[in-house]
Amino acid sequence: MAKKSITRRWITNNLGVIVLILLVIELAVIYAVQSYFYNSAQQYLLTKINGVNTVLTRYASDAGTNLNAEIRSTLESFSGKDKMELMAIDYDGMIVLTSSGFSPNYAISMPDYDEAMRDNGKSYGAKTMRTENGERIMAVSMPITGISEEYSAIRVVASLETIDDTVSGFVLAVTIAAIAVLLLLGLSDLYFVRSILRPIREINTNTEKFAQGDFSARINQESEDEIGELCAGINHMADELSAAEAMKNEFISSVSHELRTPLTAIKGWAETLSDMSADVVADQSPPDPVMMQKGLHIIVGETERLSDMVEELLDFSRMQSGHFSLQMDTMDILAELGDAVLIYMERAKKDDIRITYDEPEMLPFVYGDKNRIRQVFINIIDNAIKYSDPGGLVEITVEAVDDDKAVRVTVRDHGCGIKKSDLDKVKIKFYKPNHTRRGSGIGLAVADELIGLHHGTLDIDSEEGVGTTVTITLPTKKAGQ
Repeated sequence: MAKKSITRRWITNNLGVIVLILLVIELAVIYAVQSYFYNSAQQYLLTKINGVNTVLTRYASDAGTNLNAEIRSTLESFSGKDKMELMAIDYDGMIVLTSSGFSPNYAISMPDYDEAMRDNGKSYGAKTMRTENGERIMAVSMPITGISEEYSAIRVVASLETIDDTVSGFVLAVTIAAIAVLLLLGLSDLYFVRSILRPIREINTNTEKFAQGDFSARINQESEDEIGELCAGINHMADELSAAEAMKNEFISSVSHELRTPLTAIKGWAETLSDMSADVVADQSPPDPVMMQKGLHIIVGETERLSDMVEELLDFSRMQSGHFSLQMDTMDILAELGDAVLIYMERAKKDDIRITYDEPEMLPFVYGDKNRIRQVFINIIDNAIKYSDPGGLVEITVEAVDDDKAVRVTVRDHGCGIKKSDLDKVKIKFYKPNHTRRGSGIGLAVADELIGLHHGTLDIDSEEGVGTTVTITLPTKKAGQ
């Protein structure tokens, strides 16, 4: 199928309409101008013939005057004979006298005379016609039956050649002006269409590069209109895609590293324990119980770490595919937070980090998925320990706010903190503000989405070198109802 050019469509549709409009306007103007000139000529001829009729009527009122002789004399001395011809017509419809002295000896078509003689000659007749040699003329006839018994009417005829030349010149000028307008509009339209097509072609070229994974190309923003906004939007999209691609690659590298570390530890200790078993079989000597216990403890710990990481990835995948679901029910938030604190209490001691948790006696119930809420608490506490240095402190508090309409959980550490430039990005998937600490970079993003699904908020406030405070706010069951 042939490609339909926007330029051709624009010119066909837009200029086609403009040509039609200009043609209608030109025809209307030409008609108006021609009518004006023809009406003016008719009024001029009517004035002349009225003047002659007045003179003849005055002669007819004088009883001592020979009217026929005066009519002949008036025609012969007609002052406008250089511009028009004055004629006298008998009752047979024959031209018998003319101001030029030439009278045809045969009857000619005179529609103006026929019109004037209707209704017993009470009016005048005016017509525009062509002579036998093709010349355009205007004729005005006026009856004089009331004053003459030999002549029925007088008639004045003028050539329209000068008027037609004037109208033709005007038509030519209007046509040239219309063509000039069309050329200007055509050039303007071409410039306008090209100003649109140029960025569209550039957009098409760059989007093909984006489709191939090259996000380095950018579109020149030449205007501030809608096209310019589109170019800016696509450039912004390319920036976001480039950042997402970089974070994805970084995520793959980080996850690969995170998976390699526990797998290496598991493999190493599994080989060590296997060698110890082989030595026991060969030497019939008892195994070292301390070494066995240490190895098994590391294998179990690293396996749990792998399991948690895989679970995070699965949650992330389910959220992206829209297959993630919550098991909502009335829950005691203190129980879930207490379990999460208990899980990390011993680990924090091993890392020489102190956890303080002031648990209130009672809080309003929350409507949510207790397993997912506990997962969020575990993730936040794990991050607080992860980004704290030995000898650090993690403070955990929980309280009811807004007249028991919400419950607020605060986890504050005094670790390395987050740079101000990274603070707005920490909840973005795959983003890791600190690459020296373990983690995949999706735990906080998953936690934020989980809290959002519970109609709550997860806020982060941090200062580099001072510490980080994570605040989780969840609506209570009463407020949710």
